Amino acid sequence: MRMTKMEDIKKKSDAELVEFAQAARKAVQGERFKDTFSRKPSVIHTSKKDTARALTELSMRRRNNETK
Repeated sequence: MRMTKMEDIKKKSDAELVEFAQAARKAVQGERFKDTFSRKPSVIHTSKKDTARALTELSMRRRNNETK
């Protein structure tokens, strides 16, 4: 799984970001509950980073809308 760049995340709408964050969370959960030998730590790592990026962008947008 390839990590998503912040530039790509900024182009998405709020609804797309929410779906993206949910999908990344499901990927983390799915990998964690796999058998120890079939887990891929890189998938967990990139999914967690993608979730954080999406949630950061959402909170920045909400904060900017409140200050305007």
